[in-house]
Amino acid sequence: MGFSTACAARKKTDMADKRKRQKSPRELAVEILDRIEQKGDYAEPLLDAALSGEGIPNPHDRGLLTELVYGTLRMRGRMDWIIARLYKGDAAALEAPVPNILRTGLYQLLFTDRIPHFAAVNETVGIAKKECPAATGLVNAILRNALREKENIVWPEMAKDPGKAIAVLHSHPRWLVERWLDRYGIDETIAICRGNNRMPEPVVRVNSLRASRDEAIAALAAEKIAAGKTRYCADGLFLSNAVGLRETTAFRNGLIRVQDEASQLVAHLVHPQPGERVLDLCAGAGGKTLHMAALMDNQGEITAVDLHPDKLHLLTAESGRLGVTIATTHAGNAATMPESFRGAFDRVLLDAPCSGLGTLRRNPEIRWRIVSHELERSMSLQKRLLRKAADCVKPDGFLVYSVCTVTPEENESVVAELLAARPVFKRVPLEGIPSELIDADGFLRTFSHRHGTDGFFGALFTRTG
Repeated sequence: MGFSTACAARKKTDMADKRKRQKSPRELAVEILDRIEQKGDYAEPLLDAALSGEGIPNPHDRGLLTELVYGTLRMRGRMDWIIARLYKGDAAALEAPVPNILRTGLYQLLFTDRIPHFAAVNETVGIAKKECPAATGLVNAILRNALREKENIVWPEMAKDPGKAIAVLHSHPRWLVERWLDRYGIDETIAICRGNNRMPEPVVRVNSLRASRDEAIAALAAEKIAAGKTRYCADGLFLSNAVGLRETTAFRNGLIRVQDEASQLVAHLVHPQPGERVLDLCAGAGGKTLHMAALMDNQGEITAVDLHPDKLHLLTAESGRLGVTIATTHAGNAATMPESFRGAFDRVLLDAPCSGLGTLRRNPEIRWRIVSHELERSMSLQKRLLRKAADCVKPDGFLVYSVCTVTPEENESVVAELLAARPVFKRVPLEGIPSELIDADGFLRTFSHRHGTDGFFGALFTRTG
């Protein structure tokens, strides 16, 4: 019986027992990683669900689960190289849950300082015994060999093949590394990869409808969460930790919302004024909609559009928590807006669907999903959406295009197409954005390795007629 058949049989017979017992952080990590890999789920909501309530009351266990999931995703490429060197068969043919059992075990052995090696091996082998007994010997052998042979692993040589070496040593897909090498060179490519592999600081936006930054800092301090002011955005705070953040009084009372600093800058780029009519064309769950409402002091009107009603339901719920009263939602395709939207808005934001390659430190699973040809597909959609967004702007109104990626296809190419297709639009200088975040071409552009934020791109236009 092969690993796959044996694991499937074991899962069926043990399903009832598993429901009855509480899973360890290591078991949950393997389960979450399998869902990410097999079903295309994202780490953040899966971890939020696992950490909510009282299912994992121990702070150490909560921290371990978070580190195992994100750390394994970040260093997956490097660990897969090790597995391929130590496994005598075809490592790519190993079926779930064996690869993620091995990856989490190797991560504990090679990338953590606080977990004794014997505990990492024993706990990981214990998971194999429960989840896939036929693979127990294999898991035990590879982990113990990794400890014995870790100094003798043969790695790709930088001098011979820098693309392969960086991809393996710094755990990124080779196609992406090659693109960065062409544009930035070896040293900065390595810096980009290292930045993506660092755990980002938890960052929140202070909801000015409920509190000032100083008041939010004090409220968090009362609940033993230290906070400091972010460098670039006047609404942001970085936190010493975010474990249990959503259960704090400060969060429940709407004083703060989780949002990266670069994402917060987008609302400032739009610069909406009280009393204006604003359109957020791909609003999602509404992070930027809600921020703009606060900047407008709840005066005016924001229409938030998204294709997915479930995201708009989240936006509505967050509006209640944060005290936002001027946001209304419209479920629909942004590419086919109602005729009543044409030329109707003072300011329009298109935070477009994109590859998300600027968020690899925060969403490391993306690096293993995106392939190069998808950038062209993203660009095609972005160009169509930006033309539709432009149609909704009043004469003398403003249009903002933003994406959480730094690829030229999704950045400059989209901007150039709009200016060619809509001559009544012209780019205008960015105001309210720190000068160090504005590149030589006048775009908002942030990088994790340079600025400690997600990688974002933004452009501002005005309609001249």
